[in-house]
Amino acid sequence: MKYSIEVSETESVRYLHFGSEWIQGAMRIARPWALEIAYTREMLLPLLLNAKPLRRCLLVGLGAASQLKFLYRHFPDACFCVLEINPDVPPVARQLFKLPDSPRIDIIIDDAAAWMTTNTPQACFDLILQDGFDAAGSSGALSGAAFYARCRAALGAGGAFVCNLLGYRRGFQANLRRIRRAFSGRSLYFPSGDNGNVVAMGFADAPQDFPLTELRERALSLKNRTGLDLRPALSRLQLTLAAPDGRLRL
Repeated sequence: MKYSIEVSETESVRYLHFGSEWIQGAMRIARPWALEIAYTREMLLPLLLNAKPLRRCLLVGLGAASQLKFLYRHFPDACFCVLEINPDVPPVARQLFKLPDSPRIDIIIDDAAAWMTTNTPQACFDLILQDGFDAAGSSGALSGAAFYARCRAALGAGGAFVCNLLGYRRGFQANLRRIRRAFSGRSLYFPSGDNGNVVAMGFADAPQDFPLTELRERALSLKNRTGLDLRPALSRLQLTLAAPDGRLRL
């Protein structure tokens, strides 16, 4: 599938668009490894929830490669598989958004839903990040129950699935229900952000219980190591979910 790709710049931030004014990715030119857009930061909350180091990550939708670049830089032992439907996106990401050319990054040009059906990866990814939309803002089969079920099957122990949803689109609540069913109720989501993005997550393991004080300590450690501050994300999550006794239960 192809669609027009456009790039704009405002106040030292470079933006990626797919044939519309909607932003499909952003990079602050002076900090190409940083996560410029709030929801891309919230999507990395599972880094606090899995005690194991990140080894294998699947990204559905390349865009401006923001999360890929961040993870590539700060998790040097990790390998990345990227599913991107438009063959024109990777060259733009390399030329204008500083996407590294590395053997640790495997970019596959294919429809992600079809690829997951054909390849059926089993219990091999620590993290799956889905942020795939077409020029009209539709995720198509990537929001279907079958795709979510295959993502769950592809997660290893302690693994998490995270997707970006558009909270203002029709069918949004049905999407959340499909994620909840696919992950047997072990899911959560952040309320809609300023741009209407809603981050939803599903977890492969049995129910888990985290003291919020421990998660905040992990968040501070991550900030000191990478610059990514997930403490505001934890605060937003605490306002959304009931957290009795100061514990997050998933």
